[in-house]
Amino acid sequence: MSSHDQVAAILGTEILKGIHRPGANMPPEPELIQRFQVSRTVLREVMKTLAAKGFVVSKTRIGTRVRDPVHWNFFDADVLAWRVRIGLDDDFLQCLTEVRRALEPAAAALAARRRTAADIAKLRALISQMGRSGHSRQSFAEVDLDFHVGVGAASGNPLIRSMASVIEAALVASFAYSSPVDDAADHEVTANSHAAIVDAIEARDPQAAAQAMLKVIDIGVRRIESTRRKKGCKR
Repeated sequence: MSSHDQVAAILGTEILKGIHRPGANMPPEPELIQRFQVSRTVLREVMKTLAAKGFVVSKTRIGTRVRDPVHWNFFDADVLAWRVRIGLDDDFLQCLTEVRRALEPAAAALAARRRTAADIAKLRALISQMGRSGHSRQSFAEVDLDFHVGVGAASGNPLIRSMASVIEAALVASFAYSSPVDDAADHEVTANSHAAIVDAIEARDPQAAAQAMLKVIDIGVRRIESTRRKKGCKR
């Protein structure tokens, strides 16, 4: 990771945590240069990056000010990744679930209308990988993400394809609590429920594809809720 990316991640995370509060100015440039041991050029590029993500705004004779959270771009892959690293809470998980429920069934329905033979072959291969034994949480999460991204690609809609960062954040959040590979029966149910999505897409049945996708999302939500109850997590 470059010095630019490192500094952007640190400052972005600090803004998300409230260390640099909305409406307040960021620390002076000389202070940040000293803290991170980077050049003025690098620091200014970092501030441009944070501005592009909606975190800050720079004004002459005022400085760089933290913007209200309403302006923060949570569809940005970096912002979502930083938010996940901070820690999970019910509100954040609920927001991710709501976005997935709104977008992914629609993606599956579009894929059922537009899929190609190559799309089906790719999704079938991923289902085969998903069903294999011996997965770690990480390896299963990677296959699961590839599958959902593959459905988005099969939808033929570039805007839906660009939502991969939201799906990735949701899966990372989900598997931080529990993973289907933690239980053999759960693993089988998860693989089969994903296969049902492919069956519906291959059959060119948009309604069935959307319903199958909703089922997959809801299975994941129930798994998280069950794990949180067992661990005594507070809402």
